[in-house]
Amino acid sequence: MTLIKRFITLIGICCLYPVVGRPGTFDIVPRPLSVERGVGAFRLKAGAVVSAPDSLLGVARLFSETAAPILRGKLALESHAAAPALSLAGDSSLAREEYVLDVTRRGIELRGGSVSAVLYGLQSLRQLAFENRGTIPVVRIHDKPFFAYRGAMLDVCRHFSPIGEVKRFIDILALHKLNVFHWHLTDDQGWRIEIRRYPALTRTGSVRRGTVVGDHRTSSEYTDEPYGGYYTQDEIREVVAYAAERGITVIPEIEMPGHAVAALAAYPWLGCTGGPYEVMRTWGVSEDVLCIGKESTLGFLKDVLTEVLELFPSEYIHIGGDELPRKRWKSCPFCQERIRREGLRNEAELQSYLVRRIEEWLRDRGRRLIGWDEILEGGVSQDATVMSWRGTRGGIEAARHGNRVVMVPCDYFYFDYYQTHDPARVERETVATGRPDDVPHVTVRRAYEFSPYEGLDDGQRQCILGVQGNIWREYMVNFRQVEHMLLPRLAALAEVAWSCDRRDFSDFSRRLFRLKELYDQEGYRYAPYFFNGTDTVPHDMNH
Repeated sequence: MTLIKRFITLIGICCLYPVVGRPGTFDIVPRPLSVERGVGAFRLKAGAVVSAPDSLLGVARLFSETAAPILRGKLALESHAAAPALSLAGDSSLAREEYVLDVTRRGIELRGGSVSAVLYGLQSLRQLAFENRGTIPVVRIHDKPFFAYRGAMLDVCRHFSPIGEVKRFIDILALHKLNVFHWHLTDDQGWRIEIRRYPALTRTGSVRRGTVVGDHRTSSEYTDEPYGGYYTQDEIREVVAYAAERGITVIPEIEMPGHAVAALAAYPWLGCTGGPYEVMRTWGVSEDVLCIGKESTLGFLKDVLTEVLELFPSEYIHIGGDELPRKRWKSCPFCQERIRREGLRNEAELQSYLVRRIEEWLRDRGRRLIGWDEILEGGVSQDATVMSWRGTRGGIEAARHGNRVVMVPCDYFYFDYYQTHDPARVERETVATGRPDDVPHVTVRRAYEFSPYEGLDDGQRQCILGVQGNIWREYMVNFRQVEHMLLPRLAALAEVAWSCDRRDFSDFSRRLFRLKELYDQEGYRYAPYFFNGTDTVPHDMNH
């Protein structure tokens, strides 16, 4: 029966393919708010003039570069052309991320409520130009996103990516109209950001002397080659600027108080025992964490964050806060004295004490704290923003208390999870987290059907800022593997984020085949399972 179902699915997909390939299609991902089709078309060719005010010349130049492979050459840019093929303009009557794209037989006009909105409109135009080979049908597209926060996270601690790969990741986010790049920069397995006041963080903390081979839960084999890498502050500024040009905010994550062994290896006095510590060679969770009983530890964190704030203009600063063993705190005289002196009830409240201290410090500097849902344990200020990863329960709890929430449930949006249950294929997917028998399978459809508001009333729903997909890289050694795990599932997340209230999986599936062709042009290594009908998952495995 399973083989028959797969055959039928594959036949259906094949039947779709000629449909999406015909001229005059509007297969945009994510789905626009409205599409009004007209009669006729306009030919956008290499060398055609783009008119834009000075404030939009940068995005015009970016569009010219990204569209060049489609149009077989770049466009000409002018500040105030008399009869341009493409005209860009701001429009204060539109919301900040809202745009209107008008294609007539005489030319194309794009208006947006901000530079970012114009960028989103150009991404739609890029898809239209691609799918119709530059001959764009007459159409009026009015569009704006459902959620304000539309993000993806890249872990560079377990396996490192040079800035060229980070920029490629950002390009992929931009294509899908996401607007947040969450950069996981510190963890037990490596410290990846230069902090000039503490040079040992990169001199010592960025390098581990080997890496576990295979599944860390069963393997005792390690490589004997040092593994490391970090970003200089100049490189970070370059990435932040690159993202900003594409309408994307970079949110840095500095893990505290757990997942901090790399920092402890560099400065042992930060820990409860004094060490010695070693940058972890395997994955998982260490019992060694930052000592919150010492005021010097909080001073260190503030020093680090001072430099982080200079590099990242983002409203939010991510402090991690997840998977915190409290064993060391229970036997640490400094931590126990802090608990007694501050009138705290237990070690969970000691973590909340840290969160409040850092939150207040960030607030005084005009920034907001965001952390994984464990920061709720022991109590948290209403000003804190919660990223709900252990399912949706933490996010629902936080929203009910009035906290801002970003939904990142692991069983929907962890893109390091397996994406097919096909026994013939899952064994080849060696870059997935865990084992096939104990990890949820996150298919394209499962990601697409996530409901961000379940269990919340209308007022509480206002606290949901948006959604995010995560790429944890324990088993993704190279960036091609990252692309394989990210795509096409990121397209499903993008439609949840942008078009949450107008989703239709059948229609999305049709449009995704056209986006696949754009993936091919850009050279992205996407997973094939959705496209060949082998990503189906038995109902009882995911619910």
